Amino acid sequence: MKILGIETSCDETAAAICVNGEIISSNLSSQEIHNKFGGVIPELASREHEKVLNLIVHKTLQDANYRLSDLDGIAVTQGPGLSGALITGCSFSKGIAFGLNIPIIGINHLEAHIFANFLADPSLLFPFVCLLVSGGHTQIWKVNNFGDYELLGETRDDAAGEAFDKGARILGLGYPGGPEIEKLAKNGNPKSVNFPRALLDSNNLEFSFSGLKTSLLYFVESDKNTKIEDIAASYQFAIIDVLVQKLNLAVQDTGFQSCVIAGGVAANSFLREYIEKKIPDKKIIFPDLKYCTDNAAMIAFLGEKYLKKGIKTNIGFSIMPNMRIA
Repeated sequence: MKILGIETSCDETAAAICVNGEIISSNLSSQEIHNKFGGVIPELASREHEKVLNLIVHKTLQDANYRLSDLDGIAVTQGPGLSGALITGCSFSKGIAFGLNIPIIGINHLEAHIFANFLADPSLLFPFVCLLVSGGHTQIWKVNNFGDYELLGETRDDAAGEAFDKGARILGLGYPGGPEIEKLAKNGNPKSVNFPRALLDSNNLEFSFSGLKTSLLYFVESDKNTKIEDIAASYQFAIIDVLVQKLNLAVQDTGFQSCVIAGGVAANSFLREYIEKKIPDKKIIFPDLKYCTDNAAMIAFLGEKYLKKGIKTNIGFSIMPNMRIA
């Protein structure tokens, strides 16, 4: 089965082809136009998708040595994401599906992030715990089986990736903030500033990062002596320390032997090192770096799984900007 996957939930325009569980072609275009604004501008994102989506799909087909007529189905991000961006991808995909008379399925972007770990390790077995951490979401999931998920905890306010972006803005760094802070933190002391870790002492799996962001703002305004590298390292450590300790608690509570990390923040090298240090007796799986941030490979991969089960979406489906995992 040859499945074309399309991803346009935010500021990455991506297409990929999955054939029997293997990604044979994948391309992505990142929208650099947002960098000067310090964040994604929804209207600009939609326009950029419209400019390059057809080119990205054409190149992806060309790389696979396929034509549109060779496709057996199409998978596209239905949500969550920016409304205009989702409309662009879904409308384009519906046009292809209708023209070729092939099935289409709307994919939950978050669920696809979880399944990106099967691309990293095809031997991964259910059940497992998943830390899903990105710019818009910070959640811990109990993944019992395909289609059987239980939310164990999530953030009450800012997501971890959002905290990185806002922290970078406070420190006068570029966008996206996570890689900028990570780069600066490599030359800093993570224990130089003791930033607060909200809900760390509570016996639950919930997160809160808004207070940390405020603490950073007050610290930067009042302290003129601490090196910015030390501030960045300490801020990063405060975020990751909470993520890892909550993940460890989830692993202990479930008794599962495997846990996976999903989402853009999964690319953070300090997070990877700290998890392996703090949870050494469990199987930890990280997706390849190219599958951490938004990509179409995970959309095509998950789409193929659904379509092989005969599950498809009515072509008149609507986008779901606030889509949650059922």
